[in-house]
Amino acid sequence: MKNFFLFFTVILLIFSTTYTKNSTKKIENQIFNIEENISVLKDKYELVLLEYNYLTSPKKLLHYQSQYFEKELSNIDVNSIKELIIKKEKITIQNFNQLANE
Repeated sequence: MKNFFLFFTVILLIFSTTYTKNSTKKIENQIFNIEENISVLKDKYELVLLEYNYLTSPKKLLHYQSQYFEKELSNIDVNSIKELIIKKEKITIQNFNQLANE
């Protein structure tokens, strides 16, 4: 009878160890995949941020304006911008920054 319990205990320990190892291996694979995805997204983020900072610097914008839009662009007053609102076939025009002033 002791041999049976000993045998059963050893078999139970072997199965539990196998199950634990497989579970941890799956979790490690998931963690690795997530870390790889995060590193790819970080690289993309850094490139996009660099591009944004480079393209939106005032010097670059002025350069692009003079290079591509020399006569096509003009300055306008921000307060003169209007918003067209269409609700149930009713059209209203209001200042674009009206909500910002309230």
